[in-house]
Amino acid sequence: MNRHLLPQALNFVIFFIIQILVVRKLVLFDVAFCYVYLAFLLLLPIELSVMTAMLLGFITGLFVDIFYNTFGIHAAACVFIMYIRKLWIDFLTPRGGYDIGSIPSPRSQGLQWFLTYAFPLLLIHHILIFFIEIGGFQLFSYTVLKAIASTGFSLIMILVIQYIIYSSSRRNVL
Repeated sequence: MNRHLLPQALNFVIFFIIQILVVRKLVLFDVAFCYVYLAFLLLLPIELSVMTAMLLGFITGLFVDIFYNTFGIHAAACVFIMYIRKLWIDFLTPRGGYDIGSIPSPRSQGLQWFLTYAFPLLLIHHILIFFIEIGGFQLFSYTVLKAIASTGFSLIMILVIQYIIYSSSRRNVL
């Protein structure tokens, strides 16, 4: 884990800056919102403990909440997806297991595996964000549509960042 500390800290800074400065106001058709900061959480090492992952989720969500003025909504959603992340990774574990120090990225695990891993976690995050934000289940259909559209948009942007912005020389970082 120690050898991943500096690259992960750099990933946090990069994804946070991209989120706050670039995609914060990026909204498609007033329905799809982009949350690329979640890539930092999704790309944490596979063997990371649940408690450490939840703490990193809380800190990440809290930073986003400060800039979005959302009073803990992102922190709550991030803590929850980091809680279920380990269960989901265990469910997706291949027969031979994962290599020690594996990062769940599209380049190291394959695009199909990454989509299967990331899509449900992003969807749960977005459902929590939007239903907490609205304060209940009124406008249920619109909120679910918003969550699905935002999940697709965020996932596409995360993949674009993974494949285009990060060069092959950084392959081991992400």
